[in-house]
Amino acid sequence: MSPLITTILISLAKTIGLIFVIILPMVSYTVYAERRVSAMIQDRLGPNRVGIPLTLLGFSKDIHFFGLLQPIADAVKLLLKEDFTPAHVNKLYYWLAPACAMAPSMMAFAVIPFGSTLFGVPMVVANVNVGVLWVFAVSSLGVYGIVLAGWSSNSKYSFLGGIRSKLADDLLRAFA
Repeated sequence: MSPLITTILISLAKTIGLIFVIILPMVSYTVYAERRVSAMIQDRLGPNRVGIPLTLLGFSKDIHFFGLLQPIADAVKLLLKEDFTPAHVNKLYYWLAPACAMAPSMMAFAVIPFGSTLFGVPMVVANVNVGVLWVFAVSSLGVYGIVLAGWSSNSKYSFLGGIRSKLADDLLRAFA
């Protein structure tokens, strides 16, 4: 195999590993932590009651695991959910908008090193000298997914809301 193909395959493996091993579990357990804090603030029961319902099988007590199985339950629910596309939307833009909003945030992680080396391979997808500039440039593209989502709805009010979010983002970047 040529060195170029080897480099591409290693970068692809690092990217997929980064997304599925680090970012997705980090997001799901951050949502878990947010639910715990919200439950404390609102003085209600939080996700610490989620577990394996053994009482449905005739046992006297459930296993709770302190709610740590809640992200797994959320993932199962997401996978089994019905796909619903409204009839009045522009279908291409409706499905393209979430990808346009998500891709820049994933691209920003490409220049963040997660360690020095692992088996002699650097733990960064793209080792560039302008990493901070890359993160700022790519993160400014994420708001275009919101504009595209407003446009896909075929409603002028949703589109104006998307444009308003873009203007607010530009205004905040101008003052930063």
